[in-house]
Parts: sequence; structure tokens; C-alpha cells
Amino acid sequence: MNGIMIKVLIKTAEKIASELDSKAIVILQDIPEEYVNDITLPVIIVGNNFDISGKIKKIPIPQNLDTENTLNLISAFLFEHEILQEGDSFIYVTQNSLGVRVIKKGVITVKGFFSSAQTVLQRVLEIAIELSIEGREGIKIGTLFVIGDVKKVLKHSHQIIPNPFKGHKINVLDKDSKEIIKEFALLDGAFIISNTGRIFSAGRYLDIDSKKLDIMLPPGLGSRHIAAAGITKLTKAVSVSLSESGTIRVFKNGIMILEYNPRIKY
Repeated sequence: MNGIMIKVLIKTAEKIASELDSKAIVILQDIPEEYVNDITLPVIIVGNNFDISGKIKKIPIPQNLDTENTLNLISAFLFEHEILQEGDSFIYVTQNSLGVRVIKKGVITVKGFFSSAQTVLQRVLEIAIELSIEGREGIKIGTLFVIGDVKKVLKHSHQIIPNPFKGHKINVLDKDSKEIIKEFALLDGAFIISNTGRIFSAGRYLDIDSKKLDIMLPPGLGSRHIAAAGITKLTKAVSVSLSESGTIRVFKNGIMILEYNPRIKY
């Protein structure tokens, strides 16, 4: 899409926002800030950066997430940061269309998803989405990633196989790391990843006693999800689980904050 077209869409979005009394404009692609400098409403640009300090806020969301779930996360962000309230609307701009979204009460379920470490979480989500869709060598994969608070996570876990990442400094943000991660996703156990993206371990068993932690999960979720929720209640980590069914779930503070199956068209 060329610059002229996106500018026209943004101007149109501004007019619609005025007529509908919408409270924000969301751009679902990375654009120069100068395109939206004159807009008086809060503007959110979805791209690769995380910067919410100014009127124009930038948040990263996995590029392979579908539009509906992207809008769910943006709604949660606007609600969490008190930019919009329940019942308020925002106008969103895609590559070739405009739309209106109303903030609903349900978005509070993903409160806390956004943080300064979002780039690492974004990368892990992208890998999980690809694994969900592609599998590995024709095999449907279930795996678990735990991000952050590494010392405490290691304290509440133990190695069930030799650690393939011991002595290596492989980072999820490295371009060449994706295929390595996908290969080791076939192993039992969890990946342990720091907030900066370094992979400390794979094949790690999380020592979680669900009865002691009083974890509340939707019916039907098994031991991987109990572990994923439990480790985030014991530590400050965030976990991303992928089930064999293709569903990806993100947990924080013992609570599921995102559920998405890229195999399903919403």
C-alpha cells in the first residue's frame, strides 16, 4: 500500500471517529508517525516497537495473528491503560479497509498482556502459531514456553532430559533460532526463556502442585495448562502453551489471558 492511500484511509477514519464519537484510532500496520501527528485523538500503531509514553502509542502484536484476535488484544490494551472504557468505540485501519470496534467488558480477561518485554513474547507467539499450523515433520505438537523470572522458574522445575541449550547463548530474537526452537519443541517439557530472549533450557519439568496453588482453569485443560498457569502464579513469568489441538494459551499471574487457535477461522 502506498503512502497516499494510507493517508486517505486515516483521514477518513478521523472523520468517521468524529461522527461516531469514537475515542481512538488504531492503525494495523507500521506507519511513520508523521502520518498521524495532526490527529487529536489517541492513536495506536501496531508494529514491531513498544512505546506507550506519548499520545501516539506503539504496540507489537504477532503479525500472524488474525484480525479478530488482534482487535481483541488492542481492545484489552485500550481498556487496561484507561484510554477507553466499556462501551467506547475506536476506528481501526487495515491495509485496505476501515472498521469500528466497541470495547466490551470481556476484554478485562486479557488484562496485563502488554509489557516492556512484549517483543520476546511476540516472537514466542509467532513461533507457537507457526507450530500450531505446520506441526513438525507431519506431527501435531504440544509444547510450553516460560518467559521471564528465570531464577525462580528454575527453582520450581527440574530437567527431565539433558539440556540441549546448556553452554549455548541462543536467543529467540535471533533470526536463525526459529528452526532450532521448532526442532526441540518435539521434546517433552518446557522451554525456559529470559525476558531478553535467551533460551536457558528445554525439556524442563515444572514442579507444580495445583491443589496448593488453587488454580482455576476452564474444564478440560490438562497437566500442561496446569503447569503453565501454576508457574506464573509462583513466579513473575509469563507462559505460552500450545496443545496438540492447535490452541495457544497465554498465562500470567495464574490466569489465562489469551486463548487462540490459528487453525480455526473466527
